[in-house]
Amino acid sequence: MIYRLGILGLGEGRSTMSAALQSSRWELRKICDLNENLCRQRAKEFDFHNYTTRYEDLLNDPDIDVIGIYTPDKFHADHIAMALKAGKHVVCTKPLIDDLGRAAELLALSEKSEKRVFVGQSSRFFEPMKRQRADFESGEVGELVTVEAYYHADHRWFLGKGWSLENSFKWLYGGLSHPVDLVRWYLPDITEVMGYGMLSPNGKAGGLKNEDTMHFILKAADGRIARISGVYSGPVQPTMRDSEMSCILRGTEGCSQADYMDLRYAITTRTGEEKLITFDHKLKHFFRFEGKSHHAGEYQNYYEYFADCLDNNQTAYPDLREGMGTVAVMQAMDESLRTGMPVKIKLVL
Repeated sequence: MIYRLGILGLGEGRSTMSAALQSSRWELRKICDLNENLCRQRAKEFDFHNYTTRYEDLLNDPDIDVIGIYTPDKFHADHIAMALKAGKHVVCTKPLIDDLGRAAELLALSEKSEKRVFVGQSSRFFEPMKRQRADFESGEVGELVTVEAYYHADHRWFLGKGWSLENSFKWLYGGLSHPVDLVRWYLPDITEVMGYGMLSPNGKAGGLKNEDTMHFILKAADGRIARISGVYSGPVQPTMRDSEMSCILRGTEGCSQADYMDLRYAITTRTGEEKLITFDHKLKHFFRFEGKSHHAGEYQNYYEYFADCLDNNQTAYPDLREGMGTVAVMQAMDESLRTGMPVKIKLVL
């Protein structure tokens, strides 16, 4: 089945436009942004001219099955609620919501409307991470012992965006949501977190208000632990030495590492075989615009996954409930930064 899509928010929604226009599973029906100049820019870039500056035009369009939400975090809960009330399925970018007080309302709306909410945690749908998951599920590393995930990037260019200098902007949610989601993919039942953070000299000089350098330990209900870190306002190692984002699984019989930006995957299997796999042939699929600032291929991958789940009446993960769990973990991490103490997830929930 082909699903008809409306997109709200044309900054990050740029990648979603590319994804829908290049996918055989999706028909792009209408795009929306409050900034009409941005609407015109996207219309010209993609030669797609059915745009509006009113969200209501997407909600009231009977030819739209799914709304993709790519607005600032603080608006997600309202925009999801409006879409569900209008009888639309929802794809919402991460982080899902910034107020867990809205969780019960959104869960009830989703159940009442019988419409699905899928969280666009794009990092799961990058080729190295997909291969790592498949190898894990086939038992290549044995029983999982621990997970390490990080996102280290020189994102000083974000300082040019006015909203990044607001008190509300935190790299904890904007950046660490990726490695937190990767950890929860393997250890979903995180019960306690502990971490430290600081605002680096570069971040402070650039006007950031909150921590841009953070390291955390997460503990699962069964006692297994994970490590997460994020550093965002300084130089990074060249790719032959390191990756900006990575997920490492250490098991009883093997170990694997998926490097995000570099389309690189390495595994030592349970037989002792060492493999290094690269996906350079998919560079044009994932990175379609200038540099690596947008990852449209991931969006196309997760939209096609969502379409498959809708076809088969299956839950697409991360779903609404799992997305809220990830928000709860991040809010506990935020509380740990503030207090310098371990925080139990149940206290946040």
